[in-house]
Amino acid sequence: MIGDRLVITDYHRSGAAQIMDAIRARLEAGQRLIVTVAGESGSGKSEIGHCLAELAVGMGKKAFVFGQDDYFRLPPKSNHQRRLEGIAWVGPGEVRLDLLDEHMAALRDGLDAPLTKPLVFFDEDRIGEEQVAPERFDLVIAEGTYTSLLDSADLHAFIDRNYRQTKKNRLRRARDPATEFLERVLEIEHQIISAHKARADVIIEAPPEERELG
Repeated sequence: MIGDRLVITDYHRSGAAQIMDAIRARLEAGQRLIVTVAGESGSGKSEIGHCLAELAVGMGKKAFVFGQDDYFRLPPKSNHQRRLEGIAWVGPGEVRLDLLDEHMAALRDGLDAPLTKPLVFFDEDRIGEEQVAPERFDLVIAEGTYTSLLDSADLHAFIDRNYRQTKKNRLRRARDPATEFLERVLEIEHQIISAHKARADVIIEAPPEERELG
């Protein structure tokens, strides 16, 4: 998503290393892998996905990160307005998960033609497009709240931090104003996303200083 801002810390690097430990042997053996990184808002999905891609590149592999945010049915400000009109809108139905899964599967299976994917322009509140080059990717990473639901993945990673624990991180990113309505949205997402932990192959624990806030 154009307009997003990443703040990389040792926590994100450590989480990425944990995932890499789980896939290194298959990656070194030449297997093309699809990995998802899921968790609640502000848990560090984008940052860990970015760090994981960097680790793969450091091994001489090609990697690409798909952000679930690009696959929302509505751009960010419009989606927020839709939530205000009816909070039942909150959930996986906001996202074109079927399209994201289709794109993951195509790359896993050796797509040899350009892939056209959506691209969100946050500040402009619009959804455009971008083309992903048809080069062979060794590692494709899909990061986002609901990416544990993607069936095309070879490995699901889950960041076990809830929205109460990540409040400081969310405020630092400053993408959404802290409001009572937002807290209601995050609680709904928490109820949905926490159930996805059971689908995880790798679980990244919250930092020690946050665990007492769980």
